[in-house]
Amino acid sequence: MKAFIFDLNGTMIHDMDFHTRAWRHLFNHDLGGNFTHAEVKPQMYGKNQEVLVRVFGPDRFTAEEMDRLSLEKERRYQQEYLPSLALLPGLAEFLEAAHQRGIPMAIGSAAIPFNIDFVLDNLHIRHYFRAIVSADDVVLSKPHPETFLKAAAQLGVAPADCLVFEDVPKGAEAAHNAGMQAVVLTTTHEVEEFAALPNVLHFAPDFTDEFVRGLVGDNGARER
Repeated sequence: MKAFIFDLNGTMIHDMDFHTRAWRHLFNHDLGGNFTHAEVKPQMYGKNQEVLVRVFGPDRFTAEEMDRLSLEKERRYQQEYLPSLALLPGLAEFLEAAHQRGIPMAIGSAAIPFNIDFVLDNLHIRHYFRAIVSADDVVLSKPHPETFLKAAAQLGVAPADCLVFEDVPKGAEAAHNAGMQAVVLTTTHEVEEFAALPNVLHFAPDFTDEFVRGLVGDNGARER
């Protein structure tokens, strides 16, 4: 592959449970809901406004209210997650190895810039990425391929030459719709949930995985 595109939440950092808890708190304490953790978890994809519409319907909130609720949720998530903020094991080494080999990298995420900046700046990894596509940069969210196609275009690499790292079925489906293969990080979902997607090359718990290390020329991983 000539380029790597990374989803952010659940793929580069193991934070999806913090997002689910922040949403559940908002739904139940601020918006009068009575949702369980299991009911909220499947809704954790796409733009924040899309999450609110899926859960409460299209007529509950104005656009301005959804923007306010979205930011409120993210502030709560950041406050709770910051003490645990860290890259997945092996990712720091993977990014540096790819960077040294001149492999262009991008982030293609449904997160808003507020959250992407929170990760990149606190972990000091912004310099690795030549392109960043956020929720604010697309009209249609995953599983529509717009996010990944825009990232590929900004990198100047053909979609078929991009490898996507994802953690959720909708994200892997977006990669498939973009004509891209994917490596799935099993931080959030079970392998069986991706059974219908023919573009998944490999499943890995993190970036210490031998197959993943081999993508950046780790000969030791290949020999073992």
